[in-house]
Amino acid sequence: MLAKGRGSLKDVEPLLLTPTPDMLGQARDIVAAHLAPTPTVALAVRGRTVWAKLENLQVTGSFKVRGALVALSAVAREDAGGAVVTASAGNHGLGVAHASGLTGVRATVVVPENASTAKVAKLRSYPIELVQHGQNYDEAQAYAKELADRRSLHFVSAFNNPWVVAGQATVFDEMLTQAPDLDQVVVPVGGGGLMAGTVLSAAARGRAVQIDGVQPAVSAALYHVLRGATMAEVVHGPTIADGLAGGGDDGAITNAIIGSAGVALHLVPESAIRAAVREAVEVNGLVMEGSSAAAYAGLAHGIVPVVGQHPGFIVSGRNISFSLLTELLAETPDELSTLGA
Repeated sequence: MLAKGRGSLKDVEPLLLTPTPDMLGQARDIVAAHLAPTPTVALAVRGRTVWAKLENLQVTGSFKVRGALVALSAVAREDAGGAVVTASAGNHGLGVAHASGLTGVRATVVVPENASTAKVAKLRSYPIELVQHGQNYDEAQAYAKELADRRSLHFVSAFNNPWVVAGQATVFDEMLTQAPDLDQVVVPVGGGGLMAGTVLSAAARGRAVQIDGVQPAVSAALYHVLRGATMAEVVHGPTIADGLAGGGDDGAITNAIIGSAGVALHLVPESAIRAAVREAVEVNGLVMEGSSAAAYAGLAHGIVPVVGQHPGFIVSGRNISFSLLTELLAETPDELSTLGA
């Protein structure tokens, strides 16, 4: 299952790497042993009661620690003394850093030079090797894979790894247990690890839940790839949903899982994401980063059609810089309307 260097997931049929039921079970056990469950609470969103899975209360401020912990646990089992390298916009890197301390697996984290200052500051508090390289996630990932080859390290993708996907499936496992009447869920999508995990969790439980995904309109790689584009053809604009920006791999296992499930992906304008960050604080007292706010906005602005009686969404993380949060809280609806998509 594990291979060192750049080729760890190359030249293998993606569906053969779909997490098995046994892997999903192992992931649940590993997460339960190390991480406290996050709550699912009822929120008021534009007059509708909506279930919210609060992964912003996770120890690293994001759900990403789940997949990272499961993946590094697999490295620790199969390669004693092994070390990993990963690329991240920030949250996956924080997950790997935290998991490194729990598993004893040494970690190098590569983030873009323009990564969120809040996330970089948190990464510096961990005893890992932190490298800032490239102008975007794709360039950071290419350099991380180069380091994997050069140093003979395990490259742990933020999404294109079956153990990572199995770990992310535990988010929805918990949510279904905590909110058994849930019949629709909105999931923020970047590389697709959380969405793929959600799809697999629902299937494993035999739950008929409407699953919708959201991506920032200005940086929606998976949306376009599932419609026939290649990653190289996708144009990315600036977005405060930095955890969803860029990313994705041609032929990734997440593409296959999500595409096979026929999940609907919806594009969220940047103005709606910005407004959602402010509204979540003002109405519900929740601090959410842009990635989480994309899901909130999908429901609040009618971008995602509500077809269930008991809808919900995953609050994927809270790691937003204080300066950006302050800026967003100061914006008015009139100002937001001029920002466009």
